[in-house]
Amino acid sequence: MLEIKHTLCPSCSVGCGINVVSHDGDVVGTYPYKRHPVNEGKNCLNGRNSIEVYKNKLSNALVSNSNVDIDKAIDEICSNLKSKDSEKITVFCSGNNSVEDIEAIKDFAEKNNYNIALYADNIVDIDGEVASYEDVEKASKLIVIGDILYTNPLIGRRIIHAKENGANVYSFTPESSVTANVSDEICDSIDDVLNNFGDNLDESSVILFNTVNSSEDLDKIKEISDKANSKILPVFSKCNSKGACDIVKAQSKEDFVELLNGTDLLLVFNDDLIPEIDFDFASISTIVSFVPCENSTSNASQIVVPVKSWLENEGSFVNAMGETQTFDAVIESDALGVDEIIEKIQNKL
Repeated sequence: MLEIKHTLCPSCSVGCGINVVSHDGDVVGTYPYKRHPVNEGKNCLNGRNSIEVYKNKLSNALVSNSNVDIDKAIDEICSNLKSKDSEKITVFCSGNNSVEDIEAIKDFAEKNNYNIALYADNIVDIDGEVASYEDVEKASKLIVIGDILYTNPLIGRRIIHAKENGANVYSFTPESSVTANVSDEICDSIDDVLNNFGDNLDESSVILFNTVNSSEDLDKIKEISDKANSKILPVFSKCNSKGACDIVKAQSKEDFVELLNGTDLLLVFNDDLIPEIDFDFASISTIVSFVPCENSTSNASQIVVPVKSWLENEGSFVNAMGETQTFDAVIESDALGVDEIIEKIQNKL
């Protein structure tokens, strides 16, 4: 039987709605949720491909690359946790997790005096109100840092609409990028675009960014925004990074690497750190990955535990503009969620 169920796209922090199509319990495709207020019947390629995580999901836990049942993997995890000093144990949560799962991860780390870490695209200490997507569309001037039209095209639509309405667009992005095509001025660095055009901003302006190189860049963005009484909109690569930052203090890449240098046991919940962080992960004695499907970090892990994919889960996340959105499971599953795995571990400690 063909079924169509609505959920939220997990591919970035924009918060688009998607419809998932299944046939006799097998996911076969997606198409946009036409009445969703964020994407209004449009989905990008990443959204259309978001079901691949479910299609490639892990079926077994692994210990030293050998298939084991979940209980055996949890026993191994508990043995490692008991054998290490708590200050040498780091629990990494991720914007790929729901609000509810992040709260469970935080409680678990705090209860056992483990380090807790969150890395969110090098974006830290974003407090207060951020711009809405409507603010972007109605802006008189936009500073765009990063190729947002390519990586986050449903926000890119708002930038295009603002441009059509007469807005000036100043950007730091490669000249060959999609964002460059709608930019009035293109600069060679974040400093250049802020220094050259920051004074042009006013209260109807927005600074959008999906990348920063340092805390100094972020401080400069905040300073110029405050001076002009304009708004900022950080666009994260992971769906619930904004919600995660409201629960766990995000770290800069430099601070996260420093924490990893003192870590003997690393628990990674639903993320792939190796492509993102320049660090010798082989220097960590034991890595445990809790993931729905194989990735670079799970391949380097001594213990791998499968968890529910987004399509099998339910809960909430906070999108880039700060709105809390809820989603339901669209596929029935026997897989355990992050909160259930944590409860099993805690009960054996």
